[in-house]
Amino acid sequence: MTFSGTVVLFSYFLVLVILGVFGIHRYVMVYLYTRHKDRKASLKPLSEGRVPPVVTVQLPLFNEMYVAERLIASVLEIRYPRERLEIQVLDDSTDETTAIAESAVAEARAAGFDISLIHRTDRTGFKAGALENGLRVAKGEFVLIFDADFLAPQDILENALGHFEDEKVGMVQARWGHVNRGYSLLTELQSIMLDGHFIMEHGGRNRSGRFFNFNGTAGIWRKNAIQDAGGWQHDTLTEDLDLSYRAQMRGWKFVFLEDLISPAELPVDINAFKSQQARWAKGSAQVCLKLLPRILASSLPADIKAEAAFHLTANFAYPLMVALSLLMFPAMVIRYNMGWVEMILIDVPLFLGATTSVCSFYAFAQRQVFGESSWRRRLRYVPGVLALGIGLSVNNARAVIEGLMGKPSEFVRTPKLGVLAATDDWRLKRYRGLTNWVPYVELSLAFYFAAMAVYAVTHGLWGSVPFILIFQAGYLYTSTLSLIQEFERLIPVRAVEA
Repeated sequence: MTFSGTVVLFSYFLVLVILGVFGIHRYVMVYLYTRHKDRKASLKPLSEGRVPPVVTVQLPLFNEMYVAERLIASVLEIRYPRERLEIQVLDDSTDETTAIAESAVAEARAAGFDISLIHRTDRTGFKAGALENGLRVAKGEFVLIFDADFLAPQDILENALGHFEDEKVGMVQARWGHVNRGYSLLTELQSIMLDGHFIMEHGGRNRSGRFFNFNGTAGIWRKNAIQDAGGWQHDTLTEDLDLSYRAQMRGWKFVFLEDLISPAELPVDINAFKSQQARWAKGSAQVCLKLLPRILASSLPADIKAEAAFHLTANFAYPLMVALSLLMFPAMVIRYNMGWVEMILIDVPLFLGATTSVCSFYAFAQRQVFGESSWRRRLRYVPGVLALGIGLSVNNARAVIEGLMGKPSEFVRTPKLGVLAATDDWRLKRYRGLTNWVPYVELSLAFYFAAMAVYAVTHGLWGSVPFILIFQAGYLYTSTLSLIQEFERLIPVRAVEA
């Protein structure tokens, strides 16, 4: 075998092994979740006779004309003494959203609510800057935050504030629900991915005493915890993850309430979804550079350090996935030409280890969400989740690399369109996700895997075919849907704007 062939095979198996380790970590999450099931946090109202504390609700907005009124209306329905509730609409908008929010705020104020609109024309710090600006004048001992695409549960305060009777608790996070889960295949797959994140990752970490993060919305903070941890900082794109680790390193406890659900709208435009995923991936890489060295050098227990390392480096799997995609074909050809067909006995088990861990992770989460009666019907979507994760690898790998290289970028918010029912036409909405060159790279990889599938079939390498097709399906789905949706909305949007 040539030197270049040795390098290709070594790189291929090294990448596969590392991805396998990330896959094993998903089994660890399932284990921690089930092993510590007796430590699941329950809903906890305030003790009888305790005076309800003042709570400030912060609603950060930036060009949210389709959902701002809906969000404010839902917050007004929260069951809590009106005189103990302050509402801040933190508006950085540059369009009609400001007028819509002003009207809703004026109406709520006339109804007796303590509500104000704080409008900034300078978006310094983006969302983190808006939250910090509002915090300076917030009256509440506790701060409840909702993004624009959420609906506030009426019972969120009455079922969560009891946890803060423990003076060490700094944050309580609700689980995200999905009001448009069944809108399309894309929203179905997103809902499963988020269910896995919240149920298995948050649940497993919180139950076992590891660190987990506030998700930027649908959570309640103790104001002192925010201030003690250094406040909202905007040197990363994931200010929520950053503050979460800083606060927990300071000794604050976090609580995840699996049974407290805050409904939210999922992106129906894949380009908006990709922008969201890229922001999360880049932000997590930035937080990793910022905080992981401090975490590893601290006196925290080894299990917390290890889980923090897996958590903050999880998105590093995306560049590895791109590398694996490029290495699969030459590795296959080299092994076949050298008569190394038996090497499939090595990489097929590695592939199975990585893929079955993902499938079992999400399947277990769906069982927790839907119960014994209907969770099996959800299993048909799990291969699609696996393919979508692969299809996102180029988009998210680019974001991770930019984060690691320190390339600055603006906070690109996810467009919220108020699209819930299957009959809602998102293409007539003004906001749109960003498009770039990524779909063309994904489409090229789809053709690359098509050629690889032909080679595998013609040479009898049948064990590799299922994995090749999953990769091809993922890249083909993300690329074609990006291009089709971009094309579909051009004419309607122009007609509306004309």
